[in-house]
Amino acid sequence: MRRRIIIFVSIIQSILFLGHWFLYETWVSFFGLPDSPLKLKLFLGLLSVSFVSTSWLAFRYSNLAVRLLYTVSVVWLGFSSFFFFASWACWIFYFAARLFGLHPEPRIIGTVFFAAAIFAGLYGMVNAAYTRIKRISVKLPNLPDSWRGRVAALVSDTHLGHVRSYAFIRRVISMLIRLRPDVVFIGGDLFDGTKADLNGLAQEWAELEAPLGTYFVAGNHDGFTGHAKHVEAVTNSGVRVLNNEKVTVDGLQIVGVHYHDSVHLRSILRRAELDRERASILLTHAPSGLPIAEEEGISLQLSGHTHGGQIFPFTWIVSRVWGQFTYGLKRLGNLLVYTSSGTGTWGPPMRVGTKPEIVLIEFE
Repeated sequence: MRRRIIIFVSIIQSILFLGHWFLYETWVSFFGLPDSPLKLKLFLGLLSVSFVSTSWLAFRYSNLAVRLLYTVSVVWLGFSSFFFFASWACWIFYFAARLFGLHPEPRIIGTVFFAAAIFAGLYGMVNAAYTRIKRISVKLPNLPDSWRGRVAALVSDTHLGHVRSYAFIRRVISMLIRLRPDVVFIGGDLFDGTKADLNGLAQEWAELEAPLGTYFVAGNHDGFTGHAKHVEAVTNSGVRVLNNEKVTVDGLQIVGVHYHDSVHLRSILRRAELDRERASILLTHAPSGLPIAEEEGISLQLSGHTHGGQIFPFTWIVSRVWGQFTYGLKRLGNLLVYTSSGTGTWGPPMRVGTKPEIVLIEFE
């Protein structure tokens, strides 16, 4: 396990080194050598190791200094990704222009594309801070009459930790209190996985009183090496943790499956002894195992995990992985699936091409 982690971190760090080297070479080529090129090299070299080093600190410590350093590093990670693509755009535009016999001024090219990168990063931060309310309606076969007209809220991927903390979760819960849903589903990745005040952050949910309850399943970030502490913190807040089990709420079957246990989805659903003559909801973090959920008679699956890709062009990459179930309300046979883009962010507190959301689901 330790060896795999070292290899993974080494690969990530090597990619960051190469990306910053490319950024330096592009900057020098299009803007010329600075007065102190060594200082620029050292500055970019420091930034290139900032994410890995502060991540190591973030998994071990939770204090103001670490939170500040980690936040700066992930903000830079977001901006550096835009600068990386801006660098490619500079070279592509430059050589394309030369191919057609044009001789554009390199500094102008660099200014245009790097300014666009800065704008994209700033827009992404503002966009990620503005949580939208997404309203959908679903019609489930054999839904109890008492559930018609009721509203469920889905909150997923808040990623509470060093970047999103108390102020963020309090704002989310205040929005839910104003919206007054009948039931609330927390779809995993409540926490970011870094060192944090788990009990304090989870206790904020005690302020919310949904008439039919609040239900939680763990995501992959809710404890990379086991989610026992995270689940305990949520349980202590009064939220009902669905530990790979079924509960029946006023005639509606609700099944919760933790992310790390979803590899056993079929056996968990069979142990739940679902009544196929009644509507059912499966709450699980990732939109995976869909054919199994459909075969076992689930009516509606609620998930998150994908973030919709969070930041372009990763939106395109994620859509290649998850297909039509990357985001939104989709159907697979008799199964309805809603995949949320998430309420928070992982890594850079930015969203470009996606929007953070709280989903309100009205049952028809």
